[in-house]
Parts: sequence; structure tokens; C-alpha cells
Amino acid sequence: MTTQTPSSAGAGRPFWKEPMVWLVWGLPLASVVAGIWLVVVAVGAGGADTVTDKVQRVSQIQTTDLGPDDNAARRRLSAIVQVRGDHVELTAVTGDFAAPSPLVLTLAHPTEAAQDLTLPLARDTTGWRAPADLDTAHDWNVQLSPQDGSWRIRGRLQKDTQAVRLAPSHGGG
Repeated sequence: MTTQTPSSAGAGRPFWKEPMVWLVWGLPLASVVAGIWLVVVAVGAGGADTVTDKVQRVSQIQTTDLGPDDNAARRRLSAIVQVRGDHVELTAVTGDFAAPSPLVLTLAHPTEAAQDLTLPLARDTTGWRAPADLDTAHDWNVQLSPQDGSWRIRGRLQKDTQAVRLAPSHGGG
């Protein structure tokens, strides 16, 4: 009668049936595969889009010009933007919208700059309007300003809604 010792019991098994091989080679291999997958997902997401404001970077400080927001606050500007089937309508609520340059409505997608829209507004009897087929399945960051950029008012059109109130984003002062 022969007895097997623990050292001779595993000698006949192939290497892939040894648990230690999976620990020594399998875990590092799995982490390399997961790292490559993470890089592919990060690159495919398109990275971080920049904001629409002109930002100046000095050292670790980022600044932007708040003058247009201050001007809109001083003029007490506010408006309502309504999304219709094939166009967008703007109605002035408060303030003086008389401007030497035409008004421009910017609709910025919150994550994909390639989907941003800039609409020149034409004056009509009730306010301003521009043709647009707008997808309301996601939020939009909305900004109204004259072409010369002397003032701006902003708002956020929420998902599946048809209207947004625009107001200065900075209180002025």
C-alpha cells in the first residue's frame, strides 16, 4: 500500500489548476485589463468640455469677466424663453432691452460642447424668435446677450420643460 504525501499529490496536476498560479498571474493580469478598459472609457467620454465664458488662468486661479453680469443687474434685465415645436420665443419681463446690436441666444449642452447652439433672434410683435428644433430630453444652459456682449442674462432649461427664466447670474455691485 502506497501513501501519498502532500508534496507528491499536486505533482501530477497541470499548472492552471493550481490556485497559487491564479493569484500570482491572474490578479495582476486582471488589473492590467481593468486599467486598459478604464482608459478606453475615459477617452471615449470626450473629456471635460470648457465653459462658454472666456476664462483667464493665472497660476492656480481662474477668473472671468463679470462686467456683463453687472451691467444686466444694473439694467434689471430678465426674460422668459419658451421652447415651441419648431422655434424658440423670447419675451422681455423687466428692464430695457433696447440694444444697438441684435440679441443672441446661446443654448449650451451641459456636457457636450459639440451640441451647443447659437441662435440670432429676430424681433417680432411679442418679443423675439428664432427657428430651432430643440431636444428637451436633457438640460440646457441658456444665455442671452447682445452681439457686442455688453450684458448677459442666464438660466437653465430643465429636462422635459418648455420654458426658462433668464436673469443676471451676478448681483452686481
